[in-house]
Amino acid sequence: MEEYEQQRYKMVRLGAIVGISGNILLALLKGVVGWLSGSRALLADAVHSASDMVGSFAVLIGVRAAKIPPDNDHPYGHGKAETVTAIIVAVLLFIVGFEIGLNAVKDFGEPVSVPGTAALYAVIVSIILKEGMFQFKYYLGKKYKSEALITDAWHHRSDVFSSFAALLGIAASLVGASSNISWLLYGDLIAGVFVSLLVMRMAWKLGRESIHNALDHVMHDEDTVEMRNRAKSVEGVIQIDEFLAREHGYYVIVDIRVAVDPYITVEEGHAIGKKVKAELLKEKDIRNVFVHINPYEDKGDGKEQEK
Repeated sequence: MEEYEQQRYKMVRLGAIVGISGNILLALLKGVVGWLSGSRALLADAVHSASDMVGSFAVLIGVRAAKIPPDNDHPYGHGKAETVTAIIVAVLLFIVGFEIGLNAVKDFGEPVSVPGTAALYAVIVSIILKEGMFQFKYYLGKKYKSEALITDAWHHRSDVFSSFAALLGIAASLVGASSNISWLLYGDLIAGVFVSLLVMRMAWKLGRESIHNALDHVMHDEDTVEMRNRAKSVEGVIQIDEFLAREHGYYVIVDIRVAVDPYITVEEGHAIGKKVKAELLKEKDIRNVFVHINPYEDKGDGKEQEK
């Protein structure tokens, strides 16, 4: 378990560092090229990449906090630090989406400028790098069950959308200028509004899911079949009266009530409880188990009490 925890921390931390490094590189690239080429869309996209750094830093802090072992004030551990981080990143993502749309709407009243072709190449590079960062961090987030990393990965995907919108807008402006089609000059702004709505919708969905998990979400029965079967396999367990598996960030805390022979000694019942805990802890996702021993009651209806 400890080896897995160390491996998880290293890989999730790597994902956060890749995000920070990539965003610094892209913010500088898009900012310099946007300023030299006169592309307002690319400059706005550079600000978006810079804002992503805040999210990646938040992930790094959340991962470090989640690794802190349980203490007297936090007996269940600090795993929810990543869930809290995911909520923060979702809020930042929503704000970024709103800003993109607001700036695009404001720019409708400003004189339209035609950017240089260098802006197109910078946006293409941004799309390729950001999509690569998304795939890498999403893979790590799923593999190591890091809500914060998954949410930050979608932050990168939102940047892909905004960069793609900037690409369409810049291309439309160039075509409009060369073909003397004035309405095409506003393609960048229209795409910006559309992308802002997509980004805000994504942020809302991710934030809602993270908040749901933060409120002591209990895993559904179909997701705990293997766990319950492990508990049932322990000698002396007659039935499971209650099984609650709570997702606590990237790991699971189990509360279980097992029914045993009511005529055995307290010591024998305690031994069965210890075996149940040991068996469940073999699951790498389970961090701790709280076992309550109940005396078995045969109600004579042939129905098991398991919940």
